Amino acid sequence: MNILVTGAAGFIGSNFTYYMLDRHPEDRIVALDALTYAGNLETLKEAFDNENFRFMKGDISDREAVYKLFDEERFDIVVNFAAETHVDRSIEDPALFLKTNVLGTQVLLDAARDHDVKRFHQIGTDEVYGDLPLDRPDLFFKEDMPLKASSPYSASKASADLITLAYHRTYGLPVTVSRCSNNYGPYQFPEKLIPLVIYRAENDETIPVYGTGENVRDWLYVMDHCRAVDMIMRDGRDGEIYNIGGHNERDNLTVVKTILKHLGKPESLITFVTDRKGHDKRYAIDPEKVGRELGWEPETDFDSGIAETIDWYIEHRDWWEHIVSGDYQNYYQKMYEGR
Repeated sequence: MNILVTGAAGFIGSNFTYYMLDRHPEDRIVALDALTYAGNLETLKEAFDNENFRFMKGDISDREAVYKLFDEERFDIVVNFAAETHVDRSIEDPALFLKTNVLGTQVLLDAARDHDVKRFHQIGTDEVYGDLPLDRPDLFFKEDMPLKASSPYSASKASADLITLAYHRTYGLPVTVSRCSNNYGPYQFPEKLIPLVIYRAENDETIPVYGTGENVRDWLYVMDHCRAVDMIMRDGRDGEIYNIGGHNERDNLTVVKTILKHLGKPESLITFVTDRKGHDKRYAIDPEKVGRELGWEPETDFDSGIAETIDWYIEHRDWWEHIVSGDYQNYYQKMYEGR
């Protein structure tokens, strides 16, 4: 099959690209990424050696460029990872999130419909459900829960899910939507909690923690997520939503302390800062549906996954140092200079 992976130079998109090239060598992967601040072409450099991989720089909201690519490639499947994802940035600049996450998704849906794509899979987030109270550990997000987005980011992702599902209802486009809990693993941009703590701890810098650090997240190892997406895009039911969760709930302070302990760094590096506006208290996903229908379940527990993740960042120090310094943004020019 010919598969378009948007946002492929980002964290989850790059891991999915490598997963697909490894697990399905018979398929062709076309990667589309605008290479904004969180898109790092260095992340994909090993994929360029694979004859079944093609990279295109482009914005999913650029209708002309998107249609040109669809005309050339005639995709069987589209998997849309492309999104602005950082909550703090969405609070500062909501318009950018609406442009990419909503209008960009709509452009992809139009192209998929006009080119008879066999499956459009939209990557969502559990943040569209709002949050759960800390004192109700018995409550979990389920696919039929009402949407209660708390930030411009989560509102834009909820909108993208809804327009995707509407294209199925209105036009008969074969779509699926997945909503995942917080991912962690290799190649995550260093502004996110886990890589941020790792690189600051390695440099003996203070570790900022919002509020008291009591906010709880359900952590999902990125390769478990990639495996679930692969199963859903191939065998999921048209028009359905699938929640993907790791059953690995931890509060933010515990995550930070776990990383510091693994690195042999003192907890005195932790500094508590003013809490984020509208900060969700707890996320927890019930993945029963994807398990029941497709046989998926997470394979990586948090303790082993976080140890592997920390070790990966230590072994790939150059990767995140290039990001922190800004050098990674020159990689595209280096790759394509003279071509």
